[in-house]
Amino acid sequence: MVDPFAEVVRLLQPGATFSKVVSGAGLWRVRRSEAGRPFYCAILDGSCRLAVDGREPITLQEGDFVLIPSAHDFTVSSLEPVASDDIDTRPVALLDGEFRVGIQSGPPDVRLLVGHCIFGSPDAALLVSLLPQLVHVRGERRLTTLVRLVGEESRELRPARDVILARLLEVLLIEALRSTAGTAASPGLLRGLADGRLAVAIRQMHESPTRPWTVAQLAKEAALSRSAFFERFSRAMGVAPMEYLLAWRMALAKNLLRRNEGGVAEVAERVGYGSASAFSVAFTRYVGLPPMRYAREQTES
Repeated sequence: MVDPFAEVVRLLQPGATFSKVVSGAGLWRVRRSEAGRPFYCAILDGSCRLAVDGREPITLQEGDFVLIPSAHDFTVSSLEPVASDDIDTRPVALLDGEFRVGIQSGPPDVRLLVGHCIFGSPDAALLVSLLPQLVHVRGERRLTTLVRLVGEESRELRPARDVILARLLEVLLIEALRSTAGTAASPGLLRGLADGRLAVAIRQMHESPTRPWTVAQLAKEAALSRSAFFERFSRAMGVAPMEYLLAWRMALAKNLLRRNEGGVAEVAERVGYGSASAFSVAFTRYVGLPPMRYAREQTES
C-alpha cells in the first residue's frame, strides 16, 4: 500500500542544518521574521511562551517540540509577558557554547534547542503547502525520548557530536510531522490521513495518479456523497481535492524531469495526462516554465 506521507517526506528531503541551545531567565522576549525558513524548537527544560502571528499564544513545556515548516513572524518569550512591545532581548553567548536571554546569571527558567532546518527538494514550497502550518507535539513518548537524546547530545562534547545531532534532528523532524495526525492538527496532509474516509481517497490519488479522477469518483472511494467529501476534504487538507491532486502530480512531474527520467510525453503519461501538450500547458501554468526548459535549468544548476 502506498504511504502518501512517506512519499511527501521522501521528496521533501528534510534536514537540520543549524541549531543552538538557548537558556532564558527572568523577563525576556525574542522576535524573529524568518522569511519562510523552516524553524524548530525543542524544550529541554522548563517552559516558555510561543506566539505565532495570526494564532493564539501557546505555552511550551519540557519535552514539547514545535516545527513551523514555513515560518514568518513569531515571538518566543518568558511566561510572564514583557511590559513593552518595543523590547526584544538579544541572546548573549556563554562560555559553554550556550546562549542566554534575560538575566545573565543564575539558573535558567527554560532551556531550548532552537534552529533552522532545510527541505532539500527544489519543490519545497509546493510540498510544504501539503503539511500543517504549525506542528506542536506534546505527550508523545517516542518524541519525548528523541528530545531527551537531542538534549543530552547537545550538552556533551563527544566525538562526532554534530553528526549525531544532525541525524537525531532529522528523525525528530519526521517524527514530529508524523505525530500531528488528528483533528487538532492544522489543515494539511496528516490531518487528512487521520480521517479514515479521506485517507482512502488520498491513498488512491497517490497510488494511481494516472487515473482521470473526478471529485465524484474520489467521493465514491471515500464512501461519501460528492458534496460531503468536497467539504470534508477541503476543511481537513486546506485545499480542494482537485487542487491537491494537481499539486501532487506537479511534484511528481518536477521530480521526474529533474532526474531526467523520460521525455515530456513519458512524464505526462506517468502523472496522468493524456497528451504531452495538455501536460505542457498545465505544467507551464503551474510552475511558470515549460517542462523542457525546467528540466534544462535543473540540469544546468
